[in-house]
Amino acid sequence: MNYKETFFFIAKCLTISLEDKNKQVIEKKIKCDMIDWDAVVKVSTAQFVFPALYYNLKRADFLQYLPKDLVSSMQYITDLNQERNEQIIREAKELNTLLLANNITPIFLKGTGNLLAGIYEDIAERMVGDIDFIFSKEDYPKAITILRGFGYSEVEKKEYYPPDKKKHYRRLQKETNIAAVEIHSGLLNLKESIYANEFNYNIVKKDCQVIKGVTVLSYANKLNLSIIANQINDSGFYYKTIALRNAYDVFLLSKKTNTKDAVNSLNKLSHPLNCFLAACDVVFNNSETIEYNKNVKTALYLKNFNNQFTNPIR
Repeated sequence: MNYKETFFFIAKCLTISLEDKNKQVIEKKIKCDMIDWDAVVKVSTAQFVFPALYYNLKRADFLQYLPKDLVSSMQYITDLNQERNEQIIREAKELNTLLLANNITPIFLKGTGNLLAGIYEDIAERMVGDIDFIFSKEDYPKAITILRGFGYSEVEKKEYYPPDKKKHYRRLQKETNIAAVEIHSGLLNLKESIYANEFNYNIVKKDCQVIKGVTVLSYANKLNLSIIANQINDSGFYYKTIALRNAYDVFLLSKKTNTKDAVNSLNKLSHPLNCFLAACDVVFNNSETIEYNKNVKTALYLKNFNNQFTNPIR
């Protein structure tokens, strides 16, 4: 299997719990015993979807076709990730209680926000780095002060970031905690400030949802932020690349909100986000719920996107 075949195989595997068409395709491929599992492990690990891959294969009852040592390794790593995520959820809820007690409402973002919203069938599926939340520019410095008073300190000693210089404050972590915290005042990198007026705190707070006492983004804005993190903040739109962890979140969120409507609610951001949806549709083998605007610009983007997989230099 070359890189493209491996990447697309993993992507389709991530959908088999919810897409019968892909389940049949994957079962046929696995039964043929032509899968390079070493390559699958390498790529899925690099893409931060190894536990999600394990759970989708498990739910489809496909683990019986895999090498036993691979299944043991997948289960071991996924169990570790579950323990980590359980602790992250506890830490996030503790932070939520602390900040609410100080009359500040955190809006949880990205992986932690998705865990708290329950978009995964099992919390072990998502690999999470930091606990991210966003505040108004007025509450941003207050949150920093409160967390410092609660035992959080800088992971790396750097200069103070005022809310108009970086999208989040430097990482803070409590000595006894497993995850660092990123206090956001913005959602886009400073260099992408041309988009800031259409996706920021004031925009996303309007339709936030409260789930079991914790505030998270609406499903549509969760989807948009998952794409923005790849397309804009990590320059995926420029390089025509896709991150499977973000794409998997988008796939799951497409079961809860209309993807085309979500990206069409934006202006300048609409095209780069629409291109990500198009790429998702390709790698997930024409998902039933990923809709996007089909036009000449998107077709050109997909052509360049596909070239990334076949051009060795790229």
